[in-house]
Formats: sequence, structure tokens, C-alpha cells
Amino acid sequence: MTEERKVYSATARHGKMSSLGEFRTSMSDLRPKELVLLRTERGMEVGQIVEGSEERSDDVKFLGTILRRLNDQDSERIRAIANELEPEEFQFCAAKLKELSLPMKLVEVEHLFGGDKIIFYFVADGRVDFRQLVKELASKYKTRIEMRQIGVRDEARLLGSVEHCGQELCCRAFLKELEAVNMRMAKMQKTTLDPTKISGRCGRLMCCLRYEDEIYTDLASRLPSRGKRVKTPRCQGTVLSHDILQQTVKIKTDEGAEVIVKAAEILQE
Repeated sequence: MTEERKVYSATARHGKMSSLGEFRTSMSDLRPKELVLLRTERGMEVGQIVEGSEERSDDVKFLGTILRRLNDQDSERIRAIANELEPEEFQFCAAKLKELSLPMKLVEVEHLFGGDKIIFYFVADGRVDFRQLVKELASKYKTRIEMRQIGVRDEARLLGSVEHCGQELCCRAFLKELEAVNMRMAKMQKTTLDPTKISGRCGRLMCCLRYEDEIYTDLASRLPSRGKRVKTPRCQGTVLSHDILQQTVKIKTDEGAEVIVKAAEILQE
């Protein structure tokens, strides 16, 4: 009787958009930071291990397969793509955009390791008819061509490096999806509202404002709203303001004084 073959998985980051996913593998000893060759729905591409091998059930839905670790020959291929192929493809496409008078800004080119596809990332104000451009690109490079329109946040993910905090951009380092961030989060956390200090490389509100929003929202829900009448063992009056993290409330008493009490002292709202 043959022994059942074990199934392992590892989490890897791949592609110019730094996508994260869980991949099937037969290797049980993969470690973080190792470079591997992946087979994804896009084709053959390079990935970097983020979380090493662990045994999984065979019914898990994987994003693809980890084929093997990279070797010296693969490293040469990667350098050729980055230093020769992609720069030439960028220049050719940019020239065609100008020739065809297309209202697009070319941002980046991604040439997949296996040559299965070349992806051209661009920004534009609206929809663009680029069918003729695709025909000319496909004719020249003899492979599948994808024109991918992106927004300013994705543009920063592609071109950015370090954020105000000195760390790598979160969208490049670990975020899988770019969720909405709004001004309410900044106001809730009482951070500065100076747009230059709370905006990221993309010009939008920084993603990190979302990280603690759930905690702030929960803590805020435990405090009485401004203008509400409250009573404590020491006094009673109207709520002027509150400190979410300290869980304290400033009250203007009926006698006209301003006092700070802990939320736990409030007997009646």
C-alpha cells in the first residue's frame, strides 16, 4: 500500500504589485525570504517566500504551485528581464502611445519570468481604446499583452519605496488589498489633519490610519457623546469632550466648573 503523499503550502509575494498568496508545494523546508519559481494563473513567475512550508489538507484552494527554488541561471534571467527586456518594452510602448495619441500615462512594465505575458500598467482619466496599441505590441513581442489601468494608490505601490515613517510602503510590504481610508479615522485618532502629514506617497490618506480604527471605534462607543447630561458620585453636568485612549470625560458641572472624570465613574447618562 502506497503512503499518502503530504501536501504543503507556503505564502509567497509575487509580481510587480507585490501580491500575496498561498501556494501548493511538495517542499517541506521552504523558509522566509527564499526566492522560488511559481506557476500562477498568469504564467511562470518569480516569488519570494513570506511564510515557510506547513502541512495542509488537499482541499485547500491555492493560488498556484511553487515549482522549485531559483538557481544561478534563473538569477541571470531575472537580471536580463529587469535590465534589458522591460526597459526596451517600456520605451517602445511609450513611443507608440505618443504615435497613436492615446491619453494614457505608462507607469510600469512587467515581463513575466516565463515570457507568458507582458503587462503594461498605465493611468488615465477615463476609458481608453487601446486595441490598436495591443495589436502592435503583440505583433512585436509575440506573446500575450495585458493593458492594466490602475489608480494613484496602485501607482504608488509600483513606484514607491519608503513612507514617512522610514519603513517600506505597507502596500508593497504586506497589504493584500487596499481598503478605503477616510478622514473620520484621522479625526477619531486625533492625529494632525495636515494633509501633507497624513497622506501617503499616493496622495491619499495613509493606509495605517485604518489599523487601529476598530479599537478606537470600540473605545469611543463606551463614552458618552458631547453635550450629553451625565452624573458621577462627585458631580453632574454636561460632557464637553473626552479622551478615547485614557477613557476619561471632561464635564462642565452645573456649578460652572470643568472637571475630568474616568468613564467608569459615570453613573447615569
